[in-house]
Amino acid sequence: MNLRVLVIDDDEAFAATLARSLARRGADTAVAASTAQALAALATFEPSHAVLDLKLGSENGLATLRELLQRRPALRVLLLTGYASLATAVEAIKLGATNYLAKPVDAQAVLAALGGADPALAAAADERGPSLKRLEWEHIQRVLAECEGNISAAARRLGLHRRTLQRKLLKRPAVADPEAAG
Repeated sequence: MNLRVLVIDDDEAFAATLARSLARRGADTAVAASTAQALAALATFEPSHAVLDLKLGSENGLATLRELLQRRPALRVLLLTGYASLATAVEAIKLGATNYLAKPVDAQAVLAALGGADPALAAAADERGPSLKRLEWEHIQRVLAECEGNISAAARRLGLHRRTLQRKLLKRPAVADPEAAG
């Protein structure tokens, strides 16, 4: 697999962990924390794919997406966000993003999303399903989003005590692949 992935995220720990996990699966990786670093990496690293966070500090990932694709139209871009919305997803796809995922994600999900119509790349994604802890974390995040971040309302819907939910939210999300955690 000749996959060159540029991970663009201002959360340096997340970006480094994702890059390492992708590298373990055979991808060449580089990391950028801003639009300027990402544009510089286009020339020096020459990625085939990019994983781009929607919010890069004070920068807008959609503007970064436009600039990346103006400079390298064949670049396949996966847009990630912690604040998923249908309007943003539609806008990202209209601007040329290959795919769109809500955080938290792991290397398996990223490879599958980047694979799109490329069966060889999609096959590189591990076939194991997510762990029970990961499914629980995703369900909690979904319910919390439906409750617009209201922990008390989410706890009632989940049948948990508010403090129990708060403790669960303080833990790092469980990943489907132990390698993805670092």
